Amino acid sequence: MTTAVAIAVVLFVLVAVNLWVHVGPTNWHLVTGPLAALLVLLVARWAGLTWPELGLGQQTLLRGTQVAVAAFLAVGLVYAAGVAIPFTRAAFRDTRYRLGVRAALYMSLVVIPLATVLFEEVAFRSVLWGLLAHDYGVPLATAVSACLFGLWHVLPAMDLARTHTSVKGRATAGRRRLAVSVLATIAFTTIAGIVFAELRRRSGSLVAPIGLHWATNGLGVLAAARVWAVSPGEGASEDEVATPETPDSRASVNHPVWQRVVKRLSSRS
Repeated sequence: MTTAVAIAVVLFVLVAVNLWVHVGPTNWHLVTGPLAALLVLLVARWAGLTWPELGLGQQTLLRGTQVAVAAFLAVGLVYAAGVAIPFTRAAFRDTRYRLGVRAALYMSLVVIPLATVLFEEVAFRSVLWGLLAHDYGVPLATAVSACLFGLWHVLPAMDLARTHTSVKGRATAGRRRLAVSVLATIAFTTIAGIVFAELRRRSGSLVAPIGLHWATNGLGVLAAARVWAVSPGEGASEDEVATPETPDSRASVNHPVWQRVVKRLSSRS
């Protein structure tokens, strides 16, 4: 398989997974990420990439782990400060993560890694970056993968506009607010894509961006849950305080297994 064909296949898988996760049925989200990650890895190997070229070589594992741990600690300190300071708490007030301790831990340690981080890092920083770097060079690989990573977040940005109180305020998000939210998310995640790609390049390991990505998302869930716990009514509407939501609860009447687990754990906390 040529590099161009492999890139085309990976792009097709990215589009299919994005639509499946945000528009299609939700019962299989926890397995979609791992299965899709395995698929694009097989495509990359069929195209001739080695494990080190994919950021999965044993030689760089230790270095990647060290970077991941450092990223985890840095993000944890920033989030802890943000939660502790009343002025910055609004940044964490997302109604998707108004959860109890057990549910927040399950979301952070199980759902986020399997449904989000694993596939995104394998697809964008391992396979797509590796294919592009192999034939077109590192700068182009970083730029293209980062831009596509930004576009990947268009649909999540639309969800954010409906669930984050600092974005929607007390009214339903209008078209202008939605557009601003989407454009800001694309810009932010494109920059994040550059940072993740650079961590992968400098460390030589996919573990490094996985660590930072999980810390940003997973610890963000815990931080949001903590903010809702310590100040449930601050900056939120009466409806938001009265009726807790679980992730994507508006998307389907028949919640998938992982959402039912989150809801059950939250009710027990």
